[in-house]
Amino acid sequence: MKEKILEYLNKGHDYLSGDQISGHLGISRQALWKHIQDLKDSGYDIVAVPHLGYRLESRPDRLFAFEVSRGLNTRFIGKKIHYFDYLSSTMDLAMQLGMRGAPAGSLVLTESQTKGRGRLGRIWFSPKYKGIYLSLILRPEILPQASPVLTLLSAVSICEAVKKVTGLEPQIKWPNDVLIHNKKIAGILTEMNAEADKVNFVAIGIGLNVNNDKKSLISQATSLKEQAGTQIDRLLLLQELLRRLENNYLLLGDKGAKAIIEKWRSLSLTLGRHVKVYYQHKHIEGAAVNIDEDGTLLIRKDSGIIQKVSSGDVVHCRQ
Repeated sequence: MKEKILEYLNKGHDYLSGDQISGHLGISRQALWKHIQDLKDSGYDIVAVPHLGYRLESRPDRLFAFEVSRGLNTRFIGKKIHYFDYLSSTMDLAMQLGMRGAPAGSLVLTESQTKGRGRLGRIWFSPKYKGIYLSLILRPEILPQASPVLTLLSAVSICEAVKKVTGLEPQIKWPNDVLIHNKKIAGILTEMNAEADKVNFVAIGIGLNVNNDKKSLISQATSLKEQAGTQIDRLLLLQELLRRLENNYLLLGDKGAKAIIEKWRSLSLTLGRHVKVYYQHKHIEGAAVNIDEDGTLLIRKDSGIIQKVSSGDVVHCRQ
């Protein structure tokens, strides 16, 4: 009912009387008043003037599920949203929901995380009302060894959404870091439940620094606010990100991994550079020449030998 009230209030800038709203929605004036109070408590600035009625002045910077759903226009991603003011980790809950049979496209969304997880057991700093912290459940009909393309797909989707909403042009550092001016704005963590020849479900975790202040960021990180010089509308960005994720996921199903790989290559900050890749307590150095369709990085060593690396930390040495 609250979303219906907001939808009605959002239709114009004039005051709407309590009789108009309650009559339109088929509820009592008393019920309307209670819903209005709940919305005010949630941060909505709704002005009430005797003999005139109610008017919506502004919305809070919150990613409420009904706000995300409104105008999203996706086929399946975001049709079911589990929203929380805070969680220990969106990934933990997403994996639990996946095991319980949550449908593809289900989204776990929170305003903050107390134990946000990054790749290789690292922590993702998740301050309240500053970023976008989500985990998306997918059920792709692919072999487990083909699942890394979903991480590449997610990185591409982040870049596309950020460019659309902010005009900024992020790039991707292999395997899953999204950077602007060589500073990290987003990270991706992918986990799956699978059998030998079948993926049961995949959970894709995304952490995106949106309106973080410089003082709260580590030296290697930045935020969209810092790069754009202005506050970013998190709701618009999240909606665009979900659309891009769905569009690219459908593209993967229609055209295969090659279509995603082509997009990833065009956004890569790693390909064509001299790199060091640290993995399994050792490292390899050489030119990053390409990636396979499974996301494996191809390194040409000084000897001319091509070596494949499926995971690790990349350091860009020189152009």
